[in-house]
Amino acid sequence: MTTTARPSLPRPPRATWWRHFEIPTLVLAVALYAAWAALLWWHRALPAWLLFLLGGYLGQLHFSLQHESIHAMRHLPRWLRHAVVWPPINLWLPYPLYNRSHSAHHVNFHLTHPQKDTESVYHAAHAWEAYGSLRRWVFGANQTLAFRVVVGPWLRLLKLVRSEAARLRAHDLSHVRIWLVHALSVAPVLFYVTQVCGMHLGTYVLCFVYPSMMLGALRSFAEHRWSDTPHARVAIVESNLVFGLLYLYNNLHHVHHVHHRAPTMPWYEIPIHFRRHKAAVLAANGHFYYRGYGEIARRFLFRPVFEPVHPRW
Repeated sequence: MTTTARPSLPRPPRATWWRHFEIPTLVLAVALYAAWAALLWWHRALPAWLLFLLGGYLGQLHFSLQHESIHAMRHLPRWLRHAVVWPPINLWLPYPLYNRSHSAHHVNFHLTHPQKDTESVYHAAHAWEAYGSLRRWVFGANQTLAFRVVVGPWLRLLKLVRSEAARLRAHDLSHVRIWLVHALSVAPVLFYVTQVCGMHLGTYVLCFVYPSMMLGALRSFAEHRWSDTPHARVAIVESNLVFGLLYLYNNLHHVHHVHHRAPTMPWYEIPIHFRRHKAAVLAANGHFYYRGYGEIARRFLFRPVFEPVHPRW
């Protein structure tokens, strides 16, 4: 009888003072908030297209930093880890709700499940049969990159509103406190945006909030698919430094998912791990791999990435 040797896990990086105190992440957070404040202060000096690009980039970077706080930054006390990413510069999603929802998404066995995976864009067959023709068309179009990036953010907002409204209709008030605290947190952000910097709220939504959601839709578009093997449901998208920093290397998504066994791996160590163990990572995820977001756009801009009805669940 022969047995296959189990590959040894890589050794964790040697502890250093700057890693222990999360210095790279804290420096990034300070730089992010400073850049956001400066961009708003001098927004009148920039053309609209540049404000759209920079505002969206900073908004999505903040969302990536919130994601980092859920999975890493474990050397910081929990209150500080949350405080670093609490300011709701993207306005629409309370951090506690994102934290709960995203944590539920990371039950690897349930990845892509239409009901149990909170970030799945698959639909159960019985639900699909109950949809009208318009909803089927919308959900089918949502499997193309162009639709997902442009319209997908509004679908995500609609899903959130419907979910919270259903909770209230069921007399479930468990989220009321979260939304009240969120409103109090949004108030100083809007004061700085509208009163201090003189930007119209609509301009902020269109040049900061919306493009950040578009970039988030780009990242998540092709990162999961159905497979019998949970590890083969999680993609690797290699990209350049611009997108790598934007997503804090969450584009190397399989590395992130696998290392929930070691959730303290910070964002700046993910690309190092991937380069050192690339062959093993791609073997583990069934070579579910894209060379970059350009390849994804070429393949799926107007073609569906997969059928919307889940093939098993």
